Amino acid sequence: MNFDLNSQARHELGSRLIDVVNNYFDSLPDRPVQVPAEQRVYPRRLSRIPETGDDAVKVFDELCRELIDSGFHIPSAHYLGMMNPTPTYVAFLAESLVAALNPQLATVARSRLASAIEAETVGWIGELVGWPSEFSGTFTTGGNEANFSALALALSRRFPGVVENGVAACTAQPVLYASVEGHHSLDKSTGLLGLGRKALRRIPVNDSLQLDVEELEAAINRDLAAGSAPFCVVATAGTTSSGAIDQLPLIAEICRRHDIWFHVDGAYGAAVLFSDRHRHLVRGIEQADSITLDPHKWLAMPFSAGLMLTRHPELLAPTFSVPCPYLQKTAESRLPDNLSISAQWSRRMNSLKLWLTLRVHGRRAYQELVDRQIELARCFAHWVTVSDIFELATPQVLPILNLRLGAPGMSDQETGDLHAAIIEEVNRDGQRWISGATVNGKSVIRTMIISYLTGERHLEGLQEALQAAALKIGAVTTVRM
Repeated sequence: MNFDLNSQARHELGSRLIDVVNNYFDSLPDRPVQVPAEQRVYPRRLSRIPETGDDAVKVFDELCRELIDSGFHIPSAHYLGMMNPTPTYVAFLAESLVAALNPQLATVARSRLASAIEAETVGWIGELVGWPSEFSGTFTTGGNEANFSALALALSRRFPGVVENGVAACTAQPVLYASVEGHHSLDKSTGLLGLGRKALRRIPVNDSLQLDVEELEAAINRDLAAGSAPFCVVATAGTTSSGAIDQLPLIAEICRRHDIWFHVDGAYGAAVLFSDRHRHLVRGIEQADSITLDPHKWLAMPFSAGLMLTRHPELLAPTFSVPCPYLQKTAESRLPDNLSISAQWSRRMNSLKLWLTLRVHGRRAYQELVDRQIELARCFAHWVTVSDIFELATPQVLPILNLRLGAPGMSDQETGDLHAAIIEEVNRDGQRWISGATVNGKSVIRTMIISYLTGERHLEGLQEALQAAALKIGAVTTVRM
């Protein structure tokens, strides 16, 4: 037996896949996120590797049935908890094409057209940033790799010998800065770069949950006085817990004054660049030395699709390139080999789904998405402000909302316990899914609008579920309707 299915078998399986996916997409506006809590018992998987194969249609049908009937459905319009979207249908088509054609983007010699399409996509996003000069970048597996790559660039810029000789080449202890609300991938990246996670200075936030620029300046001056070497400040455009956007112009000015690399982690919030009405929210991002953007968050892409951009393309090859004699070079190409400008070696074509979505739907479709979801969030925030039960725990900037019980006199522990109980009760029947978070040390109920299918009726259903949950657990006794 070999892997080469005949044409009829391929056509039958492919047709079944299209039908399954088409029916699945039809169901998403009303599909529950998961089965009710009492039904979340899953069958045991195979305990041994199959020695012989089974009928392909039978296996495929069983798999689809199990995944759809018993799975956790992030693409549902009722998924209101984290930054995972409903993928566009053309992105699914692009992913299928990539899986079949299997382009290898490590080198241009083996991926001329695919590399050109990726470079074009990078160019489109970079133009939205507004950099006045040359820029470059690369697709990544997500924000973690993108942030890691940006920090590697910043470190090699400050200490050019670090790539060859490691941290022993650093003439002083390298240190970097991010707010206490910045993403935890920064801790991981700092450790993996060999600097030690303690080299990341977590700066307090102000009342708007933005990095406190006075505290940042003070921390930099303390480190300079102690003989350390500040090499990077990471500002966040859209924090994971609350959607806060740091004061990018002020942070850029501090970085200029101290000659420090300015990185913007815009994995989520940088998507507002697609909106003429809301791009002002990230004013100052064009002053960044590097930027992270995750299309698999607000741009409705399936996993995985991250992007790291930089206006210092001359640093990419010195940081990432490794001589490799067994790979064919393409002397006449003006495109870089992707293995020479990124942390990856073998490279999947993660750009095609975004390229195809932009070709089919255009930038204005994303503009409408961003504008509509921010407006929906504002309406939800208004409901919270007039609620008898809940209040806004943090300012609403992007389509992320932090709620808390408006019950004075409770301890933080009591509030956190009640929040957890409300979240569990809202999620119990499986219809919808929200999450919790700790924001600036305080418990919140966290919800957000991420699916392009989510509308007013879905949010009204969530409001009813939140009120009912608060009543059921005894957090309140009456609700004014």
